[in-house]
Amino acid sequence: MSKAKLGALIISALLVLYLFFMLQRAWIMLSDPNLIAKALGIALLVLPIVGAWALIRELLFGSAMERLARILGTEGGLPPDTLPRTPGGKIIRAAAEEEFEKYRAETEAAPDDWRSWFRLSCAYDAAGDRRRARAAMRHAIKLEKTAA
Repeated sequence: MSKAKLGALIISALLVLYLFFMLQRAWIMLSDPNLIAKALGIALLVLPIVGAWALIRELLFGSAMERLARILGTEGGLPPDTLPRTPGGKIIRAAAEEEFEKYRAETEAAPDDWRSWFRLSCAYDAAGDRRRARAAMRHAIKLEKTAA
């Protein structure tokens, strides 16, 4: 098991434990006769539901992303990790932004190919734009699902 998967597993387990305790506290407050306590109990009930939804959504996203990476890996289509790095291991942003243009052009040439969107997502991530990286990966996942 990779360090990333182990970390995700530990964080997920801690979140589930936290959500359990939140539900427990919500139940205690809901059973109190005081109206303010009941209102707080309802509010505490909403938080675990939203937290569980977010956790499940992120785990499904990670699983789908890993599945696409496996497919691309077997096809030999993963972008190579050749970008220069700082002594601390961070990718040099200027080099990542320069290589980004190659993947942007590839995606513009093949906008319906999930593989190009996957590689564009990797390029966004290397350039430090996590929001667009996740959006591109979601689009790649959606395209792959419709193609299958």
